[in-house]
Amino acid sequence: MNLKPLSDHIILEPIKEEMVTEAGIILPETAEREKPQKGKVIAVGPGRMKDDGIRIPVEVKIDDVVLFHQYGPSEIKIDKKEYLVAKEDDIIAIIE
Repeated sequence: MNLKPLSDHIILEPIKEEMVTEAGIILPETAEREKPQKGKVIAVGPGRMKDDGIRIPVEVKIDDVVLFHQYGPSEIKIDKKEYLVAKEDDIIAIIE
């Protein structure tokens, strides 16, 4: 299935990092933990439209790894795979 976001929406694939305690114990995915705040951009909308009809392009591009607000993006499931849908304002930074 192809996802084509509209406006300034961005589709992200969450990057789940292993949680390791100070003692070196790796916590499994089933352990309660915070939502991921890092993701890989897999689709980008064309940008937000201003009132005068001029489109403002989105600053991120496909394959960028980004940091985002923890509770900003919406979670969706497509073909048993989890994705996040964020607006450009939810993106904090691009990791280079």
